[in-house]
Amino acid sequence: MGVAASGKSSVGGALSQALDWTFYEGDDFHSAANKAKMASGAPLTDADRRPWLESLSSVIGEVIRQDRHAVLACSALTAAYRDALVPANAPPGAVRFVFLNVPRAELEARLTHRKHFFPASLLDSQLETLELPRDAVMVDGTRPIPEIVESVRETLHV
Repeated sequence: MGVAASGKSSVGGALSQALDWTFYEGDDFHSAANKAKMASGAPLTDADRRPWLESLSSVIGEVIRQDRHAVLACSALTAAYRDALVPANAPPGAVRFVFLNVPRAELEARLTHRKHFFPASLLDSQLETLELPRDAVMVDGTRPIPEIVESVRETLHV
């Protein structure tokens, strides 16, 4: 989890590959309307995010029901969003969050060098919305991806 350009997709993909787990890209679950809204420079509202979070929660619930493991890259900016991601019937500890902490200047640099529907102009809205998680694994998102993956694996014992 983390704001745009924190490395969620890159780290999540590498982690899922290292663990041989399925990887889900949260951006793939946004509606075309949400993507267009963000591309136009408008931040999403809670109402915009609700169906997206419900879709992601369904995916997580299905992974748990099938007794599988997966990695999901998702912003999960607030405690309420994180709560919405965890299915009601999920066993305690079945869903864990990893927060990629990256300084603002680095986020801006990353955003200006990537092709994505999310423009750099929306970074402020994400940073304003972000509620630092209390129960997540906190990771320095500026470290090399292999180091981040190893750190997460050690911390989560996977």
